[in-house]
Amino acid sequence: MRRRAPAVARNRQPILDVLAPHLPAQGLVLEIASGSGEHIVFFAAGLPQLTFQPSDPDEVARASIDDWASTEALANVRPALALDASAASWPIASADAVVCINMIHISPWESAIGLMRGAARLLRVGGLLFLYGPYHRNGAPTSASNADFDRDLRHRNPAWGVRDLEAVIALAREHGFGTPHVVAMPANNLSVIFRRASTTSC
Repeated sequence: MRRRAPAVARNRQPILDVLAPHLPAQGLVLEIASGSGEHIVFFAAGLPQLTFQPSDPDEVARASIDDWASTEALANVRPALALDASAASWPIASADAVVCINMIHISPWESAIGLMRGAARLLRVGGLLFLYGPYHRNGAPTSASNADFDRDLRHRNPAWGVRDLEAVIALAREHGFGTPHVVAMPANNLSVIFRRASTTSC
């Protein structure tokens, strides 16, 4: 049942290097759109003091996640939840951190809205929301490869596409998140690190 995403082997360590210092000393980390499950089992193996909750709306992906966690014998990875980021409610009440890798460009903008809305409900003030992926900045691609990727995504689905970082930051601010810390990553990607700044009715 295990699936493999070739990019994971290249980016999982750089992501963990940036993510780990921002995570709490203990608590629950929810991953949205866990996909194959390779990222979360790698993070869980490296951070045994934390509990990890994977999720994905796709049944085949959830089977892959659970198979990876079982194969790696990771007691700190919970069974994958059926969770659609764009849904009005999520099957989890709280988390200490929310991680989302490579989702918002391969889904409609409504998923980004749902991600911010859901993370705002789950996180306490100071809670972490970590995003990773490609972004445009100031309305323009940051590289030729990102421009090509954006065209390919929109050809596959007009609702997809590399998002403007400024639009994502504005959306996060609407839902009570502060100004993010942005870290340049390999392959023209960014880590975008938000903290829950205030309560909100969104």
